[in-house]
Amino acid sequence: MSKVIITCAVTGAIHTPSMSPYLPVTPEEIIEASVGAAEAGAAIIHLHARDPVDGRPDQSPEAFGRFLPQIKARTNAVLNLTTGGSPFMGIEERIQPAARFAPEVASLNVGSMNFALFPMLERFKEFKHAWERDALEGSRDLVFRNSFKEIEYAMAQCASTDTRFEFECYDTSGLYNLAHFVDRGLVKPPFFVQTVFGILGGIGTHPDDVAHMKRTADRLFGKDYRWSAFGAGRHQLSLAAMTASMGGHVRVGLEDSLWLGRGKLAESNAAQVTRVRQIIEGLGLEIATPAEAREILQLKGADKVRF
Repeated sequence: MSKVIITCAVTGAIHTPSMSPYLPVTPEEIIEASVGAAEAGAAIIHLHARDPVDGRPDQSPEAFGRFLPQIKARTNAVLNLTTGGSPFMGIEERIQPAARFAPEVASLNVGSMNFALFPMLERFKEFKHAWERDALEGSRDLVFRNSFKEIEYAMAQCASTDTRFEFECYDTSGLYNLAHFVDRGLVKPPFFVQTVFGILGGIGTHPDDVAHMKRTADRLFGKDYRWSAFGAGRHQLSLAAMTASMGGHVRVGLEDSLWLGRGKLAESNAAQVTRVRQIIEGLGLEIATPAEAREILQLKGADKVRF
C-alpha cells in the first residue's frame, strides 16, 4: 500500500452535546467540521445528522439534506453516509439517507451486538438534555440489531446505485458474516472493511486483537479487500498508528473519540486529522487524496450521487 486513506467521522451518534462543546450538532457546524477535516487531509468524511436543537441523532433524509450539498460544493472529499444511524433505530429508518442520496460510500454494520455506552456515565455527570442520560443508561439493555435479513435488505436498497459499502466489523463474526454475503455474490470487490475496536460489546484494543482481525480478513478476502480500522476513545491514535504501520487505512473523528490527548478535548475534527496525519507521515507513509481514495476503493465518483 502506497497511500493511507484518512476517514474522519465528524459527529456520530454515540457522544452527546453535553460531553464536549466542540461536538458538531447543527448543519452549519457539521459543514464546517467536514470542510476543516478535508482541508487537514481527510479523504473521506463519514456523516451522521443530529437534531439542531437538542443534538439527538436524526436519520431523516431531510436532516442530511441540510448539509450534504454544501459540503460537496466546498470539498472534493468522498462523503460516506451512515446506515448505522443510532443503535436504537431500526434498519428501515437507518437506510433512508443512503437510499435517497446514493452516496459513493455508505457504512453498513454486518452483525448484531451488545452496544454498551453506559460506562460513560462514570465520567459525565451533568447533561443539558434528558435524552442524553436516558440513551446512555438505556444501553445497558441494548442489542444493536443487524440480522442477516436486515443486512440483505440494506444491500438491496442500494443495489441499483453503485454505492459501495464501508463494512463495519466489531469482531471476527462480522468478518465471517461479510464472507457469507461475498460467497452469495451480493457484494463485489474490493470490499472496504472497517474493523472497530474498543466498544464494550465488541472486540478489545489489544495489539493481539488487531492482529487477529487482520489475519482473519486476510484469510477470508485475500487481495479483494481494503482494510481500515479505528479505536474508540483514548485508543484512537495508538490504534491508528498500529493500523497504518500494518498497511491499513485509518479513521479518526469526534464520533469515535472526543480527545486529542490525556485530559485534552479535541477542539475540532481537523485537529485529530492533523495529529493522525503527523503519525502517518512520521512512519514514512503518504496520505491519500480524495482522487486516490476513489481509485483505491473503486468508487463511482461524486458526479453520480443524488445531492
